[in-house]
Amino acid sequence: MKIIIIGAVAAGMSAAAKARRLDKNAEIIVYEKTDVVSFGACGLPYFVGNYFENKDEMIARSADKIIESGIDLKLFHEVIDVDFDKKEVVVKNINTGDIFRNNYDKLMIATGASAKLLDINGINLKNIFTLKSLEDGVLLKEQILKNENKNIVILGAGFIGIEMAHAAHKLGKNVTIIQLNDRILQDTFDKEITDLLEEELLDKGINLKLSETVVEFKGTEKIEEVVTDKSTYKADIVVVAIGINPNTKFLENKNLNMDKGAIIVDQFGMTNIEDVYAAGDCATIFNLVKQENTYTPLATGANKLGRVVGENLCGKNTKYIGSLGSSCIQVIDMEAGRTGITEKEASDLNLDYKTIFIKDKNQTSYYSGQEDIFVKLIYDKNTKVILGGQIVGKKGAVLRVDVLASAIYNKMTTE
Repeated sequence: MKIIIIGAVAAGMSAAAKARRLDKNAEIIVYEKTDVVSFGACGLPYFVGNYFENKDEMIARSADKIIESGIDLKLFHEVIDVDFDKKEVVVKNINTGDIFRNNYDKLMIATGASAKLLDINGINLKNIFTLKSLEDGVLLKEQILKNENKNIVILGAGFIGIEMAHAAHKLGKNVTIIQLNDRILQDTFDKEITDLLEEELLDKGINLKLSETVVEFKGTEKIEEVVTDKSTYKADIVVVAIGINPNTKFLENKNLNMDKGAIIVDQFGMTNIEDVYAAGDCATIFNLVKQENTYTPLATGANKLGRVVGENLCGKNTKYIGSLGSSCIQVIDMEAGRTGITEKEASDLNLDYKTIFIKDKNQTSYYSGQEDIFVKLIYDKNTKVILGGQIVGKKGAVLRVDVLASAIYNKMTTE
C-alpha cells in the first residue's frame, strides 16, 4: 500500500500518524511545501502578543520525530498537479526546481488555506501583514514589539482579528478594528452575544469601526494611514484578517467536487474520486446538527477528521459522526463559546425553533469571583431538543459549553 498525503500541518499529520500506527508496512509519503509541520496556527495571536516567546511551542511534533516514526516526510516539496486517472501527483522540489511524478494507491489532500488579501492601492507597503503561517507570526511579532509602532489597525472582526486586537491591547498599543459588516464575529455568534463583546472592546479602549470599507492604504514605503469610505486612521502596522481561501486552485477543472474552493467530502473523508480523501481547511466537514457538509475551518475538526481519514487510508471503514462547530474566544476580560447552530443558521435552515437568552451569575455570592454570565439556547419548538448554545461571561463561560455540546450530541431536550 502506497499512501501519499499532500500537506503536513494539522489534518495531514493526524492522518499520517494514525495510518502509521495502523499499518506498519504501508509506504507513507507526505509532501510539504514549507519546512513547518504539525503546526498549531491557533497560537499565533498569543505568540505575536508575547504571551510566550518560543515559536516552537506551536509545533506539536518535529519533522525529525515524524521521520523517525517511519513516515517519508518531504519538506520543500510542492504538489503542483494531480492526475486522478493515472493516480499520480506532480511534485516540484522547491529547493532545486526539479519536477517529478509519483504514483499512489490512496491519496489525501490536506493543503489547508491561505489568508485573503485586499486588491487596493498601497497593499505592497511595508508593515501590512496577514496572520496565517508561522512566518507571518514571526514577521508581525518582530514589528509589533517595536516601541515606535504604536497604532495597530486590524481589518476584519473574525477570530483572528479579535484575538489580534486582544494581543495588541495587551502590549499597550492603540488598536483600531475596521469591520465591513455591522457587527463582530457574525458568522460565529448571534447578536445578543456580540453586543456584549463589542461593549467589552469599547470599554477597554479599542477603537471599533463597524460597517466601514477600506478603500486605500497610504504611506511612503511603510504604511502610514488606512483610508475607508468614512474616515482615515493612522497606522504603523496593519493586520489583514478578512478571511481565508482553501489552497485548492491547482485542483480546479479536475472533476473534483468543490464548493467555493473547498473540497466536498463525505463522513468518511472521501471525495467523489475513488481512493482520494481530504480534510482540514481545504475541505468541508459534516455538521451533526445541520446534517450537511459545511465549511468550518477549525483545528478540532481538522484533527478529528484527519484521524478518521488515516484509518480509512488503511482500509478501515470509519465514519465521522459529525462536527458541532464548537469554538471559543477570549475578548479582553470576557470569554465566549458556542456549539451547535446559531439562531441565524436555524432560520436559514427554515427550522421550527425557539430561543431563550438569560442573564445570571456564574457562581454563588459567598465565594469570591462572582460575575455575570449570559446563556443563549436554540432549540426545536416541538421536541425541545437543543440545537445550539452560546455562553459569554468573565469566568467559567467557555467550559460550560462542553456540557451543551454533550447535550446536543445526545439529542437532549431543554427538560
